[in-house]
Amino acid sequence: MNQLKPTEKQLAFQSWEFGLFIHFGLRTFYEGYVDFDKRDMSPEKFNPNQLNCEQWIETAKKAGMKYAVLTAKHHDGFSNWPSDYTDFSVADSPWKNGQGDVIADFVDACRKYDIKPGLYYSPYDGAADFYEDKDSKAYDDYFVNQITELLGNYGEIDILWFDGAGSAGHEYDWPRIVKQIRTLQPNILIFNMADPDFRWIGNEDGIAPISSFNVVNHVEVSIYDKETTTLTESRWLPAECDVQMRSNWFYSDQDEDTIKSLKELMGIYYHSVGRGTNLLLNIGPNREGVLPAKDTERLLEFGEEIRKQFDHPILSEKNFKRQDDKWIYQTNNPKFIERIVIQEDLTEGENIIHFKVNIITAKTRHHVLIHEGRNIGNKIIIPIPPVKVSGLVIEVVERIGHPQIHKIAVY
Repeated sequence: MNQLKPTEKQLAFQSWEFGLFIHFGLRTFYEGYVDFDKRDMSPEKFNPNQLNCEQWIETAKKAGMKYAVLTAKHHDGFSNWPSDYTDFSVADSPWKNGQGDVIADFVDACRKYDIKPGLYYSPYDGAADFYEDKDSKAYDDYFVNQITELLGNYGEIDILWFDGAGSAGHEYDWPRIVKQIRTLQPNILIFNMADPDFRWIGNEDGIAPISSFNVVNHVEVSIYDKETTTLTESRWLPAECDVQMRSNWFYSDQDEDTIKSLKELMGIYYHSVGRGTNLLLNIGPNREGVLPAKDTERLLEFGEEIRKQFDHPILSEKNFKRQDDKWIYQTNNPKFIERIVIQEDLTEGENIIHFKVNIITAKTRHHVLIHEGRNIGNKIIIPIPPVKVSGLVIEVVERIGHPQIHKIAVY
């Protein structure tokens, strides 16, 4: 494991931690539409007359998010930009008399608020006849042409998010597609398919398992089947957890009562960011083209609660002294603690594979084990029942190479 190291862009991605997922498109205007729905849809329905991408991204910024991913094209095949290669796009809608471009507005908003822009592109396309007819060459041409538009016309794009749903059994010319992607955007991060730079955690609940190591030899592809892609060799692929604010990805009039509580969102945060993965939280803009008021309010509450819990540590790594593979803090003025955050320096790879945390009790100054785990990775958040301590000892029990702790924060 210590031979595998992240790229600078992968490390940067892991530091972003928290992003906004935005499902928006023609499907927004068809209540109850589901993945692979057989109902016909018409671009004539697409008319978000108050579209405000700045409202989306300013809200994300206020919530503490660092990146955003917008559905450029979902499984239905509708293109949120005026693509030259389809008559199923915003150019064929009444919105702005066919002169609008959701992607341009989104990317401009991201630049304004210093949010990293990402684009979701579904390899599966329910509107392309040559996809359904299994004409792989024609579809690969279409795929490359659309990706060229998306990655060639909007400046630097940080993420290309591929959703594998619907792609089971279809052969794409990935070498050709990836070559074009990497030529147009050498620094882009590809999600989960083709030549991935980061991976899906394997569920849509926002929950990472304990010991989510960054080095893997396979990736899970789709929520609809158990198919996995075995990699030709183990790779450094940090994980991302995606989850909905409501029960649906796209806006619905019928699910406002399913908006997650602040308590549930904080639980998801602890089970994702707190286990070393990124968290991508989805909100579907409404049919006017803005984030719904209650979703916006809840997202801002969520961001404020994260800051409340983690912005003001009572101890940091500066209070600890390293002795071999132990980081030790001691004091004559005992303190109450209830959360411990540890981050490994991953520059040279992931080297910690077993660690322990002991408290030094307030009165008798005995060492008591309160947590034992495997990897620390980008970040681990250890919640504990409040306890008064006169010290803490973080010990690396098993390692590869020379582990370094990047950050310690105690609350």
